[in-house]
Amino acid sequence: MPSITESQNSQSQLADTLAAGVNTLSLNQTVTFQEYSQVILSEDLYVFWVATGNTVTVQGSLHYATSQNQNEDETISLNRVIFTALSQIDEFNSISPTTLWVGEFDGLQFSFNNRGLFYQQANLFHYQGDAVYPALASQLINSAADLPVGPIVSNSLPIWLAQTTFGTTTVPVYASFLVPANVTPPYVVVHVEPDMTEAPSFPIYQWPGNPSPLTKLVQMPSSQLALDRVRLTMYGFTNQTAIQFYASLIDYSINTGNFGFRNTPVIRDQKRTQSELGVIAMKKTLDIEAWYYQATADAVARRLILSAGFSSITV
Repeated sequence: MPSITESQNSQSQLADTLAAGVNTLSLNQTVTFQEYSQVILSEDLYVFWVATGNTVTVQGSLHYATSQNQNEDETISLNRVIFTALSQIDEFNSISPTTLWVGEFDGLQFSFNNRGLFYQQANLFHYQGDAVYPALASQLINSAADLPVGPIVSNSLPIWLAQTTFGTTTVPVYASFLVPANVTPPYVVVHVEPDMTEAPSFPIYQWPGNPSPLTKLVQMPSSQLALDRVRLTMYGFTNQTAIQFYASLIDYSINTGNFGFRNTPVIRDQKRTQSELGVIAMKKTLDIEAWYYQATADAVARRLILSAGFSSITV
């Protein structure tokens, strides 16, 4: 049986040999990563990443494979990137969820969503991810001055994001697909079904609009009666908590007129499991068909901006 010293020497020799091979194949390649900080618009929780100016240069070998997809609304080159580093990239491990490192090589911008299988004796670190999709490149910006002004969404989302307090209880409300990483209950998630927004009449536009010095665009007041299908997913709610939340929505509808019910929603218990624990989560849903004026949703969004403070963003 080899001694501990002999095993360590063998591991070191393997790592040195593989490192030399990586350097030979990559011609001692280095890749520079730019740090970005997360910015969330307070009115509709849209996420942007703003460059901080901080960079880190890492030595390793970068490979990418390209495939082209032709979709209804875009023709896109999908680039799958694998970066093999000779040492662990500490910046990737110590960052908070509000920090993103984006590399750039040969005209590609890319980030990583996983680290591949790690073999300790080889001492190589494989990071994988897709290059930034063209349709999402607008979410990476160079300066906070380039952030959009006003809400992004045109549906009823701001109305539901405002429903954070009911009775003596306050819970965070998140937009679907934008729930923070590893958040724990209680919380509510709002999903407005994209293909189910309807309108029984044409919009009313006020033309000409009002010039805006902030956006350099003409702000055109408009309003349209619309109908949204909305699913509210509640995590960590008991029966009574869910009832009180539902009751607060009814009161809000009656007292403000910001939205009205077309259906009669019912609280439903859902099944979310984890076999390791042998339990089910405290998960409930409430499906609402809501009438509202799009101008009302915009007004609620702007009130959310004011309630967030002087700035129109939260970080």
